[in-house]
Amino acid sequence: MARGSKEKYTDKQKRQAEHIEEGYKKRGVGEDEAESRAWATVNKETGGGKKSGSGRGKKVNRSSSRKGGRIGGSSQSAKKRSEAAKKGWETRRRKAASARRKTSAKRR
Repeated sequence: MARGSKEKYTDKQKRQAEHIEEGYKKRGVGEDEAESRAWATVNKETGGGKKSGSGRGKKVNRSSSRKGGRIGGSSQSAKKRSEAAKKGWETRRRKAASARRKTSAKRR
């Protein structure tokens, strides 16, 4: 469970923590653990409580929130990944051949 008073946090930080906590609960994390993780995320992003006298004006880094909802591994199956790689390879090959034709036409 999150420790200490949340008095020094802004309303926005409290809302962020609540929203992050809901996301953790949705993924099956326990109540206390979800709250702890949520506040840890808010602290990491914002640098802790932002109310007066706490050094406001520092840049916010949201990389942990962006990463938080992802589960390891690819969302595509191996077959689809392979098909996408082949398609990309064909596209690059075709464009390279087209570029070669254009440059050789200019030389003539």
